[in-house]
Amino acid sequence: MLSVMQTIKKMMLDALQALKRNFSLNTLIEFLPILSFVPPLLILYSLYPWSFEQTYHGRTFFLFFLWLVSLEIILSWEILQKNKVNKLVSIRTVSLILTLLLPTIYVIVANYFGLNQIIKNLAEPIINPEDPFREHHASLVPLSIEYLIFAAFFCLIILLAYGTNGLMNFSIPMLFLTLIGVLFMIDNLYPYGEITPLQIPVPATAALAASVLNLMGYQTSISTITSPLYGSMPRLVAWDPKNPLRIAVFGIAWPCAGVESLLIYTVTILLFLKKTAIPWKHRIVYFAIGAVVTYFINILRIVTLYLLAMDYGYPSPQAQRFHDYYGMLYSITWIISYPLIIMGSQALWRKIKNWKTSMKEGVNLPTQTKLPK
Repeated sequence: MLSVMQTIKKMMLDALQALKRNFSLNTLIEFLPILSFVPPLLILYSLYPWSFEQTYHGRTFFLFFLWLVSLEIILSWEILQKNKVNKLVSIRTVSLILTLLLPTIYVIVANYFGLNQIIKNLAEPIINPEDPFREHHASLVPLSIEYLIFAAFFCLIILLAYGTNGLMNFSIPMLFLTLIGVLFMIDNLYPYGEITPLQIPVPATAALAASVLNLMGYQTSISTITSPLYGSMPRLVAWDPKNPLRIAVFGIAWPCAGVESLLIYTVTILLFLKKTAIPWKHRIVYFAIGAVVTYFINILRIVTLYLLAMDYGYPSPQAQRFHDYYGMLYSITWIISYPLIIMGSQALWRKIKNWKTSMKEGVNLPTQTKLPK
């Protein structure tokens, strides 16, 4: 019995010594940018579970942000390993630990101590007083601020954890959160078509969606809504000629023109292409092709929304659910698949190139002649 206990004790001591030798604070630091946002997101989920089932003015993009950070850590693993922290206790380490608590502290203060209400009260006077949904738009501004604050905290965490070089490695997730916050903020403070430059691609989007509906046998009509309150927006009407009661009417503003889809595509493909050895000319071609496909997938999303609205009415649970969440799955499925398509095409091209090279070398190989005896 004593021998067994001594053996176990020796094994434990050996394990502790191995852990002490191999432990690096850097190994833990590599996961801290993700871990620091888990508690605040769990709190937000307990308060607003429905918001994590919405992409449009919801918190689903936070989950996509965590996915981007995880992907960045995996792709940059060897680079991050070079960041050495020699001291467990230092000013930088203490500052990092305190900074890791900031996202959770902000969520608690904003939701339990009235900060969100203060933000709403400050935002409401900025919104057009004639807007009948003014209070609703003002109530969404705290969510926009939440995205921007989380982006700032993430930037500070990366700076303390990895230094200035880390800011470059994690620039795409930071840019993603910032742009989502800015887009949500603009759409809440100046809703509909008030921001004229953002409406520039919308008429083309509406026209293409109408063309697809026409090819499917539906009839469409496009007009322009112009008012001091809503700005200028295309108004697309679609109906079934066999059953005129099946009709759908929407005013299309810039958020409906696929801005979120193009944003997610941009940050994802840039992260992927940044880590590859693909020549720059090829990267530009891949990016352009993917952007065009993403845009046309958004056209398909609009068409599907019209079909649901004609079948179930709008607002209806089916059409509203698709508008707020499921419609984005069209684009996300493509965005996730496209890097795999690029890798597959690159592998296929290498095989073809190697096969051509081997065939050419085989043809040019000199034939051996027998020497006379």
